[in-house]
Amino acid sequence: MFPLKDDIPSRTFPGVTIGIIILNTLVFFYELSLSEQQLFTLLFNSGFIPARFFGHGPEPKELFSIFSSLFLHGGVFHLLSNMWMLWIFGDNVEDCMGHGRYLAFFLLCGVVSVLGQGMTGPESPIPLIGASGAISGVLGAYFLTYPQARVLTLVPIFIIFYTIELPAFFFLGFWFFMQFLQGSASLVSAGDGGQGGIAWWAHIWGFAAGIFLLAFFRDRDRCRGIIRRRPGIHRVRRGGWQ
Repeated sequence: MFPLKDDIPSRTFPGVTIGIIILNTLVFFYELSLSEQQLFTLLFNSGFIPARFFGHGPEPKELFSIFSSLFLHGGVFHLLSNMWMLWIFGDNVEDCMGHGRYLAFFLLCGVVSVLGQGMTGPESPIPLIGASGAISGVLGAYFLTYPQARVLTLVPIFIIFYTIELPAFFFLGFWFFMQFLQGSASLVSAGDGGQGGIAWWAHIWGFAAGIFLLAFFRDRDRCRGIIRRRPGIHRVRRGGWQ
């Protein structure tokens, strides 16, 4: 399932969400300008390496990479998928918290997600990069704040794509369930705690952090109710699922 949009318009300009998207995009273009060796050096120095942080490597422990790793991405799809999820769900969470609280919330969820992923493979020398853990925190906050919002979702059924309006609690609940399944499988199949592929446990920890931290960052006066609408189903096009 792939989200296309939700039905909750922003009441305020989502400056922090847009700023995060712009910053991540600029950093990615900078990555593209580097040679292979320069890119390796950047990822090694600025990505979060569990073995380095937890003292299992020769390099000294440092904290900067916990934050810098949130703004690095490993490819175009990695960047676009993360920024698209942030664009759909981040503006409403920013609405609910206010700009300053939302930025602090985003970064704190990112920290929890990075450390949570690192604990699944504390001796891993592989850099962890990407904003998906912090964005998962945004999804967790959205899950609690706007459960009855409608998410227009692209769903493949055999070779036909449909758009279906799903309640946010179902879409995000199913998303979290899949992350948990994949994360559990990665612990069984990978000796490095799944560090060599998708950081499933960063998503899980980030989502859980978003749910827990919402109570501390939410501005109840800013949050609003949901307008319920009935879901619809429409055929989109034929084609292969890519």
